[in-house]
Amino acid sequence: MELKKLIVDLSSLMSIGGFERFEREKLINLVGEHFDDAYLDKVGNQIFVKKCGKENAPRIMLDAHMDEIGMYVTEILDGGFLRVTNIGGIDTGIMQASDVIIYGNSERLFGVVASTPPHLASGSGKDLPKMDELLIDTCLTKEELESKIRIGTPVGFAPKYTEILNNKIMGKSFDDKACAACALYATANTPREELAGDVYVMLSCCEEVTGMVAPGAYALNPNYAMSIDVNLGRVPGTIKEETVELGKGPSITISAVTDRKLTKMLFDIAKEKEIPHQASVSPTHTGTNAVSIQLSREGIPTVDVGLPLASMHTYNEIISLDDTKTLSDLIVAFITDEKIAAEYGKGGLEI
Repeated sequence: MELKKLIVDLSSLMSIGGFERFEREKLINLVGEHFDDAYLDKVGNQIFVKKCGKENAPRIMLDAHMDEIGMYVTEILDGGFLRVTNIGGIDTGIMQASDVIIYGNSERLFGVVASTPPHLASGSGKDLPKMDELLIDTCLTKEELESKIRIGTPVGFAPKYTEILNNKIMGKSFDDKACAACALYATANTPREELAGDVYVMLSCCEEVTGMVAPGAYALNPNYAMSIDVNLGRVPGTIKEETVELGKGPSITISAVTDRKLTKMLFDIAKEKEIPHQASVSPTHTGTNAVSIQLSREGIPTVDVGLPLASMHTYNEIISLDDTKTLSDLIVAFITDEKIAAEYGKGGLEI
């Protein structure tokens, strides 16, 4: 697998919250051959398994959520317009004139979020529209639309990806499928004899709304885990201590709600192997799946890792390909580290 291609291919798949399995066959075709098993759990989390071949091996879980932000159709209007509601947080300030795809009953329809020209806009123009005030223009009639879609039909941003300067790339849904790609890539390309345990890559569902990782973590019962999600990229006007820099490597979170010893061990590994990384502080909540994993069963030791990302929750999120490479290196170091396996493995656990 080539990492950049996998990131784009995975991010291009439609996986709006509740529809993470919509293109599962394509996902399996992308990465399935590199794993010993691939299956769905009862709530829709997608798990890819790579065994190390050792007896009583510890179970290592890598979690990155598969769902992306998007919309559901709430009303079909005269003139070929759709009213929608958001699934996950969407910045309405960037919505107008954006290209979208409506995933109809048997075909995909293209639309654009209707924009009022400034010449006709009323008021000061400073107030952002609410999601239910935005309309999607399909250029079809109401009758044509009603034959092709129904209330609840998912709507997503069009998958367009552009390489920009300094080895960065922009496009939709890097949150969190760029991290999922790094986890799959790192695991697939690590020889099984080098693994410190059996690795379970969970592409969890519905993180942007309620989160479904807890049942998956409970069922897998790993000895230890890494939660991998994007982290707020630093741009002018943001608060330094709440953001991380693009191009400086993945972040490792220091928090009261993740495992302190495992976190320290990961910092030590990154330093020892000279993997670029940054420290991030989230005292009481990481804003990721890490807490839900840590609190599953009797408690699952979990470390939280982030990929710096700018323009979060828009259709042109920006990541550094250098960061995706170092994130993959950090994941490899985590799943191959025998010290962590000895500290947390304790001969493996039975489900």
